[in-house]
Amino acid sequence: MKPYDKAWKRFMVTTLCIISGNALLAFLVAAFIIPHNIIMGGTTGIGIVLSNLFPQLDVSLIILILNILLLLLGLFVLGRKFVVTTIASSVLFPVFLGVFERIPGISALTENRLTAAIFAGCLMGVSLGMVMRVGSSTGGMDIVTLILNKIFHLPVALFIYLMDALVVGGQAVFAPTEDTLLGIIVLVLESIILDKAMILGKSQIQLYVISKKYEEIRSLLLNKLEAGVTLSLIETGRLEESLKGVLCVIPPRKLYDATEMIHFVDPTAFVTVTQIKEVRGRGFTERREYILTKGTK
Repeated sequence: MKPYDKAWKRFMVTTLCIISGNALLAFLVAAFIIPHNIIMGGTTGIGIVLSNLFPQLDVSLIILILNILLLLLGLFVLGRKFVVTTIASSVLFPVFLGVFERIPGISALTENRLTAAIFAGCLMGVSLGMVMRVGSSTGGMDIVTLILNKIFHLPVALFIYLMDALVVGGQAVFAPTEDTLLGIIVLVLESIILDKAMILGKSQIQLYVISKKYEEIRSLLLNKLEAGVTLSLIETGRLEESLKGVLCVIPPRKLYDATEMIHFVDPTAFVTVTQIKEVRGRGFTERREYILTKGTK
């Protein structure tokens, strides 16, 4: 694939994920969060509070104004590059929210508040994961957390949790206890699903094998399983024997075949299995190339 084609494909995937993620986020807010008065963090939570104080203003309009103000703040503090990568979500989300709010019957998808909170939390994790997987940001309070990170040099995650706690806590002062509890359910589910969505389709299995028959195991993994293999020089702890450890990264679906092959060759082989979140490079994110080695034709 030519560099131009790869860049175009990356641009299309990024655009699709940002648009779809913001559309899904706007849908769940219009369908589950607002109709059931469930509290949430970010500028959306602030927008819901302000819309209750000023009923004449739409939530989507308030969020748009807040996002624009925060974008301007980010421009001065974080620079132009950050604003360019964030501006799409800052504008798309409130626009989509304004559209979904005007769809008849969207607020009547469920009458059960717990069901609404569960769906909202799960879909929020998916939508944010779609946007963040392509290196974009949802804007809003993310800008505040990055500014605080730049000033105080503390982890961004710490400020994210702090901002969510402040926004949710501010709403909890005025909201009924049940609204607060449902909001906590949304935040917990969002965190769990977001973590899964970020690595969906990217996670792989890493095998590390210690065996005296490492050459046979290497050959089987390379030729039968068509997996990449790396050998590392090791020394056993008790007997101080020099061996080679076999390192192999494979998709989860190949784990059973790989372990069966290894224990067929050496039933006493020491094997560790680790799930890794993401793998990049030849054979995974780059096209696999087959190179002739000694003894092959």
